[in-house]
Amino acid sequence: MQHLDWPRERAGKRTDLVQGTPLACPLGQLSRGTLALMNLPAALFTPSWPAELELAYARHGERTTPVQRRHVGPLRVQKHLYAEGPEVCQHIIVHPPGGIAGGDTLNISARAGERSWVQLTSPGAAKWYRAAGVARQVLRLNVETGATLEWLPQETIIYAGAQAELHTQIELHGDARLFYWDIVALGRPAADERFASGHFQAVLDVRRDGKLLWHERQRLTGGDGLLDSPIGLDGQPVFATLLISGDVDSDLLERCRELKIDGVRGDLSQISGLLIARCLASEALKARAWLIEFWRLLRPALLGREAVPPRIWST
Repeated sequence: MQHLDWPRERAGKRTDLVQGTPLACPLGQLSRGTLALMNLPAALFTPSWPAELELAYARHGERTTPVQRRHVGPLRVQKHLYAEGPEVCQHIIVHPPGGIAGGDTLNISARAGERSWVQLTSPGAAKWYRAAGVARQVLRLNVETGATLEWLPQETIIYAGAQAELHTQIELHGDARLFYWDIVALGRPAADERFASGHFQAVLDVRRDGKLLWHERQRLTGGDGLLDSPIGLDGQPVFATLLISGDVDSDLLERCRELKIDGVRGDLSQISGLLIARCLASEALKARAWLIEFWRLLRPALLGREAVPPRIWST
């Protein structure tokens, strides 16, 4: 796929070969057939950048420990951290290229074994660049009986002209607990860039013991009327979703609805076994502040532990 916004530091890592011959080779050393191939569209020679990360965790005594860390391509986790003590294992997922371009694929899976507690976050925003081809991310989270998994990444920025497609599957077993959020920022308002072209597509499924609890599909196209419509994003470039397993009483629901962040409009709903909150915001930082306030309020009530923000959020 042709990458139109290829980061400078990433361009140096490209390897363009024609029949195994580096393009920097003197033209006099190239065969007639090779020269003919050089006239083909550049998109045929622009590599995609696939990446995979597979994580698994287990409970050993009072400690949650990583038992699998397999990666292919540019996806990593940093050293596991225990800011809250041995029970909660925190990993920071890193994508070293710093952005996703057309043709790239990211496959991330994480399994929290029985009674383990896993918290996954990221060091910064994920950037999806303008490109001529589709880029994809597939996220699979599997939470076993008695386990807790918190998926708390920083925002996803979809540049104008990006073609981003995300698919998330979450499987809960028995009394497994989940705290999940995502933040999506369309365009770059600070650079006067509206989301005028490209598309963003997302699918989210949550199941417990094979039974579907939540299913949603989103598709927003650059310049679509929904971006400004009062029944869509109402002119706000940022939207966020929060999903928490469990049920809360009416008093706690009301306290959640009383949370106010300037520049954020949001609300929440309780269905059987799942709490869903959404917001629209003028900036990603404001949407994240709104989610963190919910996390501070609901984590003790639903998960039985005070919220301790990861240090990486402050760097």
